Amino acid sequence: MYAKLTDFPHTAALPPRKTRYFHYLCRKSNPSIMADDYIGRKMEDFRARAATPAARPAASLTKLLRRNRSHRGYDAGFKVRPDQLRKIIEVNTLTPSARNAQSLRFLPVLGDQAAKVTGCIRLGGALPELHLPLPGTEPNAYIIVCSAAEQGADLFIDLGISAQSMLLRATEMGLNGICIRAFDRMRIREIFSLDCEPLLILAIGRGTDRIELVDIRSQDDRRYYRVDGVHYVPKLTVDDLIIE
Repeated sequence: MYAKLTDFPHTAALPPRKTRYFHYLCRKSNPSIMADDYIGRKMEDFRARAATPAARPAASLTKLLRRNRSHRGYDAGFKVRPDQLRKIIEVNTLTPSARNAQSLRFLPVLGDQAAKVTGCIRLGGALPELHLPLPGTEPNAYIIVCSAAEQGADLFIDLGISAQSMLLRATEMGLNGICIRAFDRMRIREIFSLDCEPLLILAIGRGTDRIELVDIRSQDDRRYYRVDGVHYVPKLTVDDLIIE
């Protein structure tokens, strides 16, 4: 016959609902194999399922887009790992490419090498008085995006797709970033002995900026600005984007 649930002390701490579920598992079992080791295995399986956290639902595209803001300051105490940069770069194996040329190449930069990149970039062009990034908030990880082919319109289509896709992946991973086109290309080529043309640099890390979007109309000023430590980014509404 079935063993009584009270014969197993390790079930005493279970909440009533889980206790009933365990009892259900016992009733469903074959009476001929209701040995102690069988009950023990069932109990361990049940506990393992109960201890496994439910998978978090993936963020919607809208949420990722809202969270994907250009950060100009980063947490110096957070160190980006090589595998995280690799995972970000990996999205380029899935993205479209004009004429399927796939001419972009990517150099991950971490650790002491990152400081060399920092010395070659400029951030916050609309806020020159702040001299961004502020001391102690410099990025410690970069992805240098290069071209292995001659530059043309198709290449820059690929560049836009790649940059946005990588930043969305970073956002999905709980990281932040920014696209940087204001940098010393010749110096970057020299420092890293590149035989291909650097087109864009992504800074990656855990952003520290407080960023808010602000709706504007087409006639309004579109330059970003800061008030009381909050970085405001003007955005046109959909009514101003649609051609009628």
